[in-house]
Amino acid sequence: MGQRRLRLKGIDAPEIRQRCQRDGFEYPCGTEAASYLRGLIAGGEVECLGEGVDRYGRDLVRCSIGNLDLNQAMVRSGHAVAFGDYRRDEAAARNEQAGLWAGEFEMPKQWRAVHGGLVEDLHSGWNILRAALRRMTGL
Repeated sequence: MGQRRLRLKGIDAPEIRQRCQRDGFEYPCGTEAASYLRGLIAGGEVECLGEGVDRYGRDLVRCSIGNLDLNQAMVRSGHAVAFGDYRRDEAAARNEQAGLWAGEFEMPKQWRAVHGGLVEDLHSGWNILRAALRRMTGL
């Protein structure tokens, strides 16, 4: 958002380059997830509330448009998995075979570990403190 790097708290979405399987075919699930989020926010006024900083200096946020919780909507639609929060929404998406759950996919965290990318940990404890120190010191 502007110059700020944000991370939607409580969810983990596929990486842009990540591909998944559905109906026996590979598809760009990372691009699809990003497109879905863009569709949710199109033309709306997005409000994000900060809930700390991750170890990479990104603001951890919960965002909404009106009464729509965007973090929750990503998980509920199957375009992201729960990452500490939104477990019920993930269970509903699984049961309905929505989005990612309609096929096979590698969890985004595992995909990053194999293909490169930021290693995500749950957003709590020492990681938040470490990120705050990085911001203050510039290291």
